[in-house]
Amino acid sequence: MNQNMGGNEIRQKYLEFMRKNGHAIIPSSALVPENDPTTLFTSSGMQPLIPYLMGEAHPKGVRLANSQKCFRANDLEEVGDNRHTTFFEMLGNWSLGDYFKKEQLRWFFTYLVDEVGLDPNRIYVTVFAGDEKLGIPADEESVLLWQELFREKGIDAKAVHIGTEERGYEVGMQGGRIFYYDAGKNWWSRSGKPENMPTGEIGGPDSEVFYDFGPEYATHPIFKDKAPHPNSDSGQFLEIGNSVFIEYIKQADGSFTKLPQRNVDFGGGLERISAAKNGDPDVFKVDLLANVVRQIESLSGKKYDDNLVAFRVITDHIRGAVFMIGDGVLPGNEQQGYFVRRLLRRAVRFADDLNIKAGEFANLAEGVISTYQNHFVNLTEKRTEIIEAIAKEEEQFRKTLESGMKQFSKISLQIHLTSTEKDGKKVIDKSIPPIKIKAISAQNAFDLYTTYGFPIELTEEIAEEKGLVVDRKGFETLMEEHRAKSRAGAEQKFKGGLADHSEKVVQYHTATHLLLAGLRKELGEHVHQAGSNITGERLRFDFTHPDKVERDVLDRVEAFVNSAIKTGGEVTIEMLPKDVAQEDQTIEASFWDRYPDEVKVYTMKGNDGATFSRELCGGPHVKRLEEIKGVFKIVKEESSSAGVRRIKGIIE
Repeated sequence: MNQNMGGNEIRQKYLEFMRKNGHAIIPSSALVPENDPTTLFTSSGMQPLIPYLMGEAHPKGVRLANSQKCFRANDLEEVGDNRHTTFFEMLGNWSLGDYFKKEQLRWFFTYLVDEVGLDPNRIYVTVFAGDEKLGIPADEESVLLWQELFREKGIDAKAVHIGTEERGYEVGMQGGRIFYYDAGKNWWSRSGKPENMPTGEIGGPDSEVFYDFGPEYATHPIFKDKAPHPNSDSGQFLEIGNSVFIEYIKQADGSFTKLPQRNVDFGGGLERISAAKNGDPDVFKVDLLANVVRQIESLSGKKYDDNLVAFRVITDHIRGAVFMIGDGVLPGNEQQGYFVRRLLRRAVRFADDLNIKAGEFANLAEGVISTYQNHFVNLTEKRTEIIEAIAKEEEQFRKTLESGMKQFSKISLQIHLTSTEKDGKKVIDKSIPPIKIKAISAQNAFDLYTTYGFPIELTEEIAEEKGLVVDRKGFETLMEEHRAKSRAGAEQKFKGGLADHSEKVVQYHTATHLLLAGLRKELGEHVHQAGSNITGERLRFDFTHPDKVERDVLDRVEAFVNSAIKTGGEVTIEMLPKDVAQEDQTIEASFWDRYPDEVKVYTMKGNDGATFSRELCGGPHVKRLEEIKGVFKIVKEESSSAGVRRIKGIIE
């Protein structure tokens, strides 16, 4: 067994192992989710597969696996410890009504122990303790399966009850290998705990796997007097994978019944599994990140172990920016672009702390690309664009950083001069109006943002270092006023995607394909989608066209859509390599950069075989056009922006 197994090899072993067990290997989706306005980023492997977990047929079958690129913006300010990163890879496999607990748990355990070579004596697992009030039993089936797997390795796996995290600190390990936790730890649904799930929501128990690095890693001081247990933040244990068994649906009366199609949703952290293989919980020592760490040591002349936070922030943020720009997200002031800008500008500050010369971010980005280029080929294809965007953002920020820090120092000095201590008594400087608390004002924070390019989070970080706070609420008020003044016609803009995956939204989404096909038929092939927003009550659809569309043309488009619906034809899906799809003139697509190397093509045909629409998309859609219930009507056509028109349509 290779003791120096790197992250790329661990990923490849997983994909090959799942392929041998009958799984189709699907490509990673982009970091910007398609048709989901509820979130800015793809944050889990399951997220792009929700339509299929909800019942839509996947063109690659019922056994799927991949390594999904993920970004969690909420973890940005957590970066600095040994396990949090903004970007990460999630190894995933799914059963869509096929295998269930027996196969899933055996496969993951076998992969960890026999393929990666982890010591089974260091593996601990958790299961769902059940909920008597809701009539959901404890997951004893998973316990029996785990006990069998451990027994095959000569390990007696005792099952003990923990319940809550806090109780775990009291009772400790109790000689256990398998631990029952309640729904706060071992239940999955998109809404969290069972009691929070709405009617019709699906969910189920999960079983998490933890790796024990040893008590020497339980370093957090708050755990000095607490008993260790797996599902805690002591530092000793690290979760490396979670198998979710989606087998329940919530009824209107609050009860739960079994689903006719039971699904498996597995996610395992590539970096965390690699850390377990290293025998060190620090994910920044995994080769996928350590390559950049070594570059920073060379550029700064400093050691990683002496500057942990700065090294980790720079390494994580450069990697995150590379992958985001590789997926078409450039630094900016809005939406996803704002987070790319935050990553790079925050990294600049920490690079200055290490005395790294200006202009070196491009070299660090090259290091990231070199590490990942064999698996994520888009990074190689977009190498020049990525390097140039990062270099430009670094240069742009550095032009204002020095003057911005000088301005911050002036603000800070003025605040600290308003009150001093002398002989234990407060002395007020009469020349400066008194300030009750040492706070950066909303106006000062706003000026630092608009004039010097300081994201508010950066201002807050610097303020904290100087013992100050920031009037964040006042800043947000000023920002909203600023946006209202600067975005003339912004009321015409809307957040894209689908409101949800309800039946009516799916009908409207399918109808947008027919609408686009009708517009291209009547107006010409210059027409492409420029954005959409779909709810259960209406669709709004933006398309490229320079002029107002007359009513008689809209009537013909309406007739095209309704004629297609009446045929009741089939909606089929096929998977194609993206380069093949791009060469096929019969396939329509608007945002090629958002799609992975393998794409889904939805074709809508009439019962006579005539094709109405053939378009790239991520779903969900009806299976037959007759499932669109009602008559489609275009109720409004207007300008959206220069060269872009907007249609509002309803089905009634």
